Amino acid sequence: MSNKPLSEALKNLLADYYMLYLKTQNYHWNVEGPNFHGLHMQFEEQYKNLAEAIDTVAEHIRGLGEKAPGTFEAYAKSTSLKPGNENASAKDMLEDVLVDHETLFKSLQNTLEISQKHGDEVVAGFIIERMTYHRKTIWMLKSSQK
Repeated sequence: MSNKPLSEALKNLLADYYMLYLKTQNYHWNVEGPNFHGLHMQFEEQYKNLAEAIDTVAEHIRGLGEKAPGTFEAYAKSTSLKPGNENASAKDMLEDVLVDHETLFKSLQNTLEISQKHGDEVVAGFIIERMTYHRKTIWMLKSSQK
């Protein structure tokens, strides 16, 4: 059985992770308002975590014998996420990254199904770890909006 469906799903995840990484770092730099410090720190924690995930997703793609895309053009073609807006309000920044974490969670569920179908427990284990991270992040982002 070909690993192509799994490597393609991982390439799409890589593009989404990179887009969310850029957006979260952008928001870390540009957030303003009375909750600046807390949001600044929260976004920093998130983009650092995303940077590690980017590297691991790329390594899983390489482990499947494929080249990992690494250009903005490739990511722009494959991502399902929209770029960030450094002029957004803190409230809109939170909502924006929340939607993206929820989108990534759904993409991870799809990738998990593909990895299990192909019997790749290594990728499946990594995907489950990422789902756990995103579930917690979604909860924290929703709690930050109240």
